[in-house]
Amino acid sequence: MSRQPSASLSDWIRDQLSSPETLSQTVVRQGGSEVAISYIKYAADESKIQQQFIQVCFSLASQLSFEQYIKSLPNKLEPANQEEALHQALAGAAIIEFGSRSYVVDIKKTSKPPKAEMEKVIQGPQAGFDGSLETNLNLLRSRYPQASLTMESYKAGSLTQTNVTVLYDKKKVNEKALKAVQQAIQGVKAEVIMSLSELGNEFTKNKRTLFPTSLVTERPDRVVLNLAQGKVVLLMEGTPFALIVPAVYYDFISSMEDRYHTYWVSHFIILLRYTGLFITVLLPSSYVGITAYFPELFRVQLALSIAGSRAAVPYPAFMEVLFMLLMMEMLTEASVRLPKVIGQTATTVGGLILGQAATAAGLVSNIMIIIVAAVAIANFVIPINAMSFSIRVSKYIVLVLTVLFGMIGLLMGFIGLIAVLTSLDSFGQPFLKIFPNESVKKKT
Repeated sequence: MSRQPSASLSDWIRDQLSSPETLSQTVVRQGGSEVAISYIKYAADESKIQQQFIQVCFSLASQLSFEQYIKSLPNKLEPANQEEALHQALAGAAIIEFGSRSYVVDIKKTSKPPKAEMEKVIQGPQAGFDGSLETNLNLLRSRYPQASLTMESYKAGSLTQTNVTVLYDKKKVNEKALKAVQQAIQGVKAEVIMSLSELGNEFTKNKRTLFPTSLVTERPDRVVLNLAQGKVVLLMEGTPFALIVPAVYYDFISSMEDRYHTYWVSHFIILLRYTGLFITVLLPSSYVGITAYFPELFRVQLALSIAGSRAAVPYPAFMEVLFMLLMMEMLTEASVRLPKVIGQTATTVGGLILGQAATAAGLVSNIMIIIVAAVAIANFVIPINAMSFSIRVSKYIVLVLTVLFGMIGLLMGFIGLIAVLTSLDSFGQPFLKIFPNESVKKKT
C-alpha cells in the first residue's frame, strides 16, 4: 500500500478525521518491536480487538508469528491506497501496523437495534434507536461512514450530568445553527435533564410555545438524511431517540416512507397528510359555525338531514362538539396509559359503547359521531407525535373563537395559527416551510 514514509497510516487517518479523538490506538510491545493497533470508536468491535488481536499478540512468541497470524485471517483486506484504508476504517476495520508494514482487518461492530415503534414504515429499514448511547453512535457510524462526521460531548443537567453527544457533518453543517446549538446546550440551567424532549424545550426561547421547533425521532435513517442536509443531531445516554435541529414544519409532516415510494405516490401521501391536518383543525369549528350561524350554506337536503339528526339534542351544537371531542381525547389518552395487553380492547369497546349510547340517549347527533371519528382519524395521519399533540390543542382554540364570533372567528383562528407558525424560527431558520427542499433531496 503506497503512502508517505514520514507518517504512519494511523497518523494520516487521524489527520483526516473531523473528530480525531475517535481514533483509538493500542501499542503492544513484543521484545524490542512494537505493534500498533488502531480503530475508530463506535465503528469497530473493541471486544473482538481485545480477543483476536491483543490477547493473541501476547500469546505468540514473536512479532513475525503475529504478522503471519494477521496475514492468515480471512477478513484481512488489502486497500490500494490511503483513501481506501480510511474508508475501510470508517466502515469498522482495524489498522494493524508493523513498523512500515500495515494491514487492514475488517472487524465491524454489529448491533441488533430494536424495531422502530413510533415511526413505522413498510418498505424501508425497520431499525430504531436503543437506550445505549454507544449503540446509537454505532448505528450512525455504520450508516454514515464519513470522515467529516464530527462528535462533541457535553453534560446536561447540573445534578444529573447526563451525557449528550452532538453530531454533525463538518463539510455540510449550517454554521449558524451549529453555533446556536453549542451556545444553547452550554446555557442550559436545568438541574435535571432526563430526555431529549426536555432538552429541546430548554432550547426554545419561548417556553410557552405551542408548536415544537426541534424534531425528536427514533429512526437512524431519518438522522442520516438530516446529517447529509447539514443539520445538527443530539443523542443522549438512556434515551432511544435523537433530537434534530433546525427543524421546519415539513419535517413534522414528512415520513421516511415518502423517500421509499415513487414520486407521485409519495406526493399523494403528503397531500393526504395536509388534508388530514385541515380536517382536524377546521372540521369541528366549521360544523359549529355553519350549523349555528350560517345554515343556509348547506344544500336544503343536507340542512334538513342535520336538523333532523339534532332534533332530540337538548343543547347547542358547540356543547355537543366539545363533549364528544373531550371524550375522544380521553379515550386516546387512555389508550396510551393503559397496558398494551388491554389498552386497544378497552378503548375500542369504550368508543363503540360511548358513541352508540350517546346517540340512543339523544345527547349527540349521528352526524356528530361521524365528525368526531373523522377528526380522530385525520389527526393520526401526522407522523410525528409532538406535532400531532400541538394540532390537537389548536383545534380547540379555533373552536372557541368560532363559538364566540361565528365564521369570522373561524377565519380569525386559522389566520392566527398561520401567523404564529410564521413568527417561529428554529435556530435561525424560518419554521413555516411546507415543501421539501428539492435541491437538497437530489444531492442526497
